[in-house]
Amino acid sequence: MNSTDVFVIGGGPAGLAAALAARQQGFRVAVADGSEPPIDKACGEGLMPDGLPALEQLGISFRPDECHPFQGVRFLASGLSADAKFPSRCGLGVRRATLHRLMSDRAASLGIDLLWRTPVTGISGEEVWLGNRKVAAKWIIGADGANSRVRRWAHLDTCTRNDFRYAFRRHYRVAPWTDRMELHWCEHGQAYVAHVTDDQVCVGLISRNPQMRADDVLRKFPELHARLKDVEIVSTERGALSVTRKLKRVYRGNVALIGDASGTVDVITGEGLGLSFHQALALAECLKSGNLAPYQAKHQRLALRPLLMARLMLTLDGRPKLQRRTLQVFGRHPDVFRTLLALHVGSISPLNLAVDGLTLGWGLLTA
Repeated sequence: MNSTDVFVIGGGPAGLAAALAARQQGFRVAVADGSEPPIDKACGEGLMPDGLPALEQLGISFRPDECHPFQGVRFLASGLSADAKFPSRCGLGVRRATLHRLMSDRAASLGIDLLWRTPVTGISGEEVWLGNRKVAAKWIIGADGANSRVRRWAHLDTCTRNDFRYAFRRHYRVAPWTDRMELHWCEHGQAYVAHVTDDQVCVGLISRNPQMRADDVLRKFPELHARLKDVEIVSTERGALSVTRKLKRVYRGNVALIGDASGTVDVITGEGLGLSFHQALALAECLKSGNLAPYQAKHQRLALRPLLMARLMLTLDGRPKLQRRTLQVFGRHPDVFRTLLALHVGSISPLNLAVDGLTLGWGLLTA
């Protein structure tokens, strides 16, 4: 292959989503990645309801044995809890490797050129360099993660916000104990729990302390630790940075960024994968029109709600008194938590939060 219409650098879920969306618009597409499938990484593995329609548009569906549904979200802290169902469809817990395998198979079935174990060494104009070999491409998409080299090569590194936390992920062999995705809070971080099959649970542990590891963080959640301490661990511990990064620009010339390369929201939102699927569809529409300029506005609009929710949720990070007071208010006013969850999954706009936000604020003052 010496040329293609669209060259995607990075073959994770975001890159494959971009490739699938572009192929569905009729483009010839190539994807290159230095790894080989299935590509795994530390990830909460919970697909929120608002991301699933976009994934379905890309032609991806799951068998019952490949996923596990969850009906809502539960917050837990200081012996208190708040619980709400999603307003419409459920979310899905899916192993990251399973998702990647299905997306890779879908890409191959559509005739996308998949160049695994093929590192990209540079870009120049309408050329992508693979060592000493070059491939001509009208459009170049950077989907190479939070430490994107494409972002640096295209001079798109300028950001307006850049916060870091440390995340770890493990899987345990255990039957589901809830139909909710759970978010446990304490002074030292959060634990994110999603059942991904009928006999496995994914546990993500997040902290601002770079010295802590998965077992250290897990012990800060006595109830969860007691539930899992004698359970078989079925995956190796994986770690990653959880980054909130907002870029000033996500395209330049014929180069566009997608997924974590284009800016990220903290993993606490569970929105990373769903956001990249929506970005892929928006980007493909711009490629079809021959103009990347609208992608900037579409990208900002898509990221607005996840960034807002990340900021709201991270106000609780490291503040046990505020966590306890917030859950007390949710207990007295369950509609407030239901409204926040509906906002989180895009069922209502931020304007709908005004009245419930006042209730929450007054409740915190008087708790």
